Amino acid sequence: MLGVVGDTGMNSELSAEAEEVLQVSAERTAVTGRPDPEALAVLRSSGLLATAVPARHGGRGGGAVEVNRAVLRLAEANPSLAIIAFQHFAVCARIAEWGTQRQRRSLLPRLADGSWLAASAWSEPGAGAAKRNLTSTAVRRSDGMWVLDGAKSFTTGASVADLYLVLVGTGEPQAGDTALYGSSGQSFFLVRGTNPGLAPDLSLDLVGMRGSATGFVSLRQCLVTDDDRLGPPGRAPEIIAGVRDSGATLGAVAAGIARAALAMAREHRARWGPAATPSGAHRIADLATRVESIEAIVERAGARSSAQPGLTTLHSKVYASEAAEQVCVDVARMLGSSGYMAAARVNRLLADARAVALMGPANELCRDLVAAAWA
Repeated sequence: MLGVVGDTGMNSELSAEAEEVLQVSAERTAVTGRPDPEALAVLRSSGLLATAVPARHGGRGGGAVEVNRAVLRLAEANPSLAIIAFQHFAVCARIAEWGTQRQRRSLLPRLADGSWLAASAWSEPGAGAAKRNLTSTAVRRSDGMWVLDGAKSFTTGASVADLYLVLVGTGEPQAGDTALYGSSGQSFFLVRGTNPGLAPDLSLDLVGMRGSATGFVSLRQCLVTDDDRLGPPGRAPEIIAGVRDSGATLGAVAAGIARAALAMAREHRARWGPAATPSGAHRIADLATRVESIEAIVERAGARSSAQPGLTTLHSKVYASEAAEQVCVDVARMLGSSGYMAAARVNRLLADARAVALMGPANELCRDLVAAAWA
């Protein structure tokens, strides 16, 4: 099995064989722009997907620290796969926290053993970064079934996920609704990938994260039961806020990208020697310091050691993604002409780092949420 080192524990280290497969996969998907079956098979068999599932449901019982470390390690080898894993972990944690006993018993073991991958389908055209203006809806019929209709965009894991956490409108917002992310008239549903009313579409041609299966998801007369609803009706903002407070952060993806770029700089220095880049040692020292700071804020977010852990998670996402992007820019310059080649890995890493800043909550929304909290 191409798994992790020490599969039975909480070690997030990939085996050398698995790491090589994921790196080759990243090169391949950069060209094809499609998810890679071999990389997905490694992820499913690695044991890492159990990280955020409670032990009583077949998981590892890891918290945000373990999630962030696993995501960082995956991102160092293959950022696209790390994004897929991050979304999987987020859905697992929401089911563990908000799911019914039936949902936990039936879904979490399959999400833990790799039989199922989970994805989030929240964004949609025209909804805005804060997801307050959704047009997708869920209407309850007289027989208790719900009918979902609408279209979701930028869904990571579209077409490869077995379970989607879908955000839809189920009613009018309450008077005085002050939610900054989501609306009181919104609810979540867990929709199987095999549901005939759900149709993924991978026609998006992204600059970065090209192997992340990020695309559209259409909901057309998508029938689900009330047992598929996650949490009470209209409580979506509360569930969304819990994602931030958990300490799991997309900054971990950026940290892995920055670590990979730093390794490229060190390899370049070792190959060409100090004569080629006389100031290279100091430049690498500065890069290493920046990478250390990225990893430190990601670790702090996961530890939830600050007075306001939700704000630390937002800070970590903004800082890590933007600092990682700058690390990649500096490494590309350090590589000289070799860093200017279209196929150079550093350029793929740079595009991936840019993508992290745009992923939900996008950095500008993170700033809005932080500013509102301090105000």
